[in-house]
Amino acid sequence: MTVILGINAYHGDSAACVVVDGTLRAAVEEERFRRVKHWAGFPKQAIAYCLDAAGLSLGDVEYAAINSDPSAHLLKKIGFLVRKRPEFRLVLQRLKNAKDRVSLPQEFERAFPGSRFQAQVRRVEHHLAHLASAYYAGPFAEASVVSVDGFGDFSSGAWGRVVDGAIEVADRVYFPHSLGVFYQALTQYLGFPNYGDEYKVMGLAPYGRPTFVEPLRNVVRLEQQGRFELGLEYFRHHVEDTSYTWSGGVPSVGNLFSGALEELLGPARKPEDPLEDRHRDLAHSVQATYEEAFFHLLAYVHRTEGINALALAGGCGMNSVANGKVRRRSPFQQVYVQSAAGDAGGAIGAALQTKAELGDRARSPMPHAYWGPEFDARGISSALADARAQLDAANCSVVEHEDEGALCETVAAAIAAGDVVGWFQGRMEWGPRALGNRSILCDPRRDDMKDILNLKIKRRESFRPFAPSILREHVSGWFEEDDDVPFMMKVFQIRQERRVQIPAVTHVDGSGRLQTVDHATNPRYARLIEAFMAKTDVPILLNTSFNENEPVVCKPEEAIACFLRTKMDVLVLGDTVVRRPAPNGS
Repeated sequence: MTVILGINAYHGDSAACVVVDGTLRAAVEEERFRRVKHWAGFPKQAIAYCLDAAGLSLGDVEYAAINSDPSAHLLKKIGFLVRKRPEFRLVLQRLKNAKDRVSLPQEFERAFPGSRFQAQVRRVEHHLAHLASAYYAGPFAEASVVSVDGFGDFSSGAWGRVVDGAIEVADRVYFPHSLGVFYQALTQYLGFPNYGDEYKVMGLAPYGRPTFVEPLRNVVRLEQQGRFELGLEYFRHHVEDTSYTWSGGVPSVGNLFSGALEELLGPARKPEDPLEDRHRDLAHSVQATYEEAFFHLLAYVHRTEGINALALAGGCGMNSVANGKVRRRSPFQQVYVQSAAGDAGGAIGAALQTKAELGDRARSPMPHAYWGPEFDARGISSALADARAQLDAANCSVVEHEDEGALCETVAAAIAAGDVVGWFQGRMEWGPRALGNRSILCDPRRDDMKDILNLKIKRRESFRPFAPSILREHVSGWFEEDDDVPFMMKVFQIRQERRVQIPAVTHVDGSGRLQTVDHATNPRYARLIEAFMAKTDVPILLNTSFNENEPVVCKPEEAIACFLRTKMDVLVLGDTVVRRPAPNGS
């Protein structure tokens, strides 16, 4: 038996996975246990879960693979130091980060005292891990591979192809140039300072116009051979210590843009400032500028590699708006994006790349994202019993259903009546998206559902859209493109005539970030959508993550707590339905 433990540590979204004899057995992000979004550090609890789920101990692990290799691109690093002479504090910070990353055996000894760690540590260069996560977990035997993100191991992008089952990297973009840093810096400029706030800019972009594209072409410049460069005068990350913090908590990144950017675009927005048309136009222009560079790269990769299938990963692989345009704006006709395209996915990439280097180059396709913790009827009953006093105080009814069909009929009727439903089923999702196992579900037909959700639970910006989960066989009838999108990683245009039917999941530009659902990968969720369709003729549910400004719930206790502190109407835990009394007492 060959056991490979894959980890992402010292980046945001610390995570772990375990691969046994070439098969993925478990994968989870550390944030789900720590209850801190994007938690960064050593993923002790994620490792413990993965080993337990596979029935293993730390001593069974033969290879510990991490998606970082501090020795990679050493000559490039030395050359940069000589040429650019960055601030001394920046050099010290980078040296400290490198020191932290070479102490992996010691980390295991501290995290698991008394356990025997005898695994061989395999360090996989950051972008090679991203590429491996996209190819080896994907559906294509032959593919071009592309990774684009902020930075990892001194580069921000890599691309190439797969030959005889082995990834061959053709070229890279090196520090300090980065599309990820561009998007993150402009996200900060727009007044969204938190790590991971880029999705807010994507949501705001359709409200604006591309009036800032021309000046932003000074900020991101297209070069030969698909490459891009930053106008470095507009950034600080390459010469100053921007205070990257990646250990033991919320990832934190200091201000990345320089005063020159404000001279070019005007004053930066403060988080407390109201959003104006100028900010909406900037968001639109940022997305358009990113897409120009992204499709410039993809056109070159296709031209040089000549393969019509694309496997995509890296933090920028989370840009679902751009991903949804790949088939329209590039020659690629097939696109796979890992469910955890960002740094968390590097854990799977490191494990699968190690598997390939050990001689097993067979792909391990990942058709679904349900690799996290699950809880049986006994665990759910125990959690409900512990919360009984609070549920009684809220006058909640608790009914267990023995028949899945009856359960789905009951829940579909509640959704069709306008209730907000927490849906907690099976194994938790891997990656940032709720995909029908840790979801809040609502009726997509209601004009007011966005406002209801934000009032009752989410309390988030009104410009952010909610996503449609749709039965796979109905995609072509509701969207302008027909494709598998199991991980909610692509945005498509909703057909013009359908938009009026599903206003709650139709963004201002007529788009929707869809998730395709089928019986093979999530039979209960598919059955629920079918039950809703039977009542409404709509094969779609509004799906958003089961949380309230926190990581997605992992345990039934967390689902109950979220239900009780919000105004959710119904909670479904496995076969049990918990319902609040109707507001009118009926």
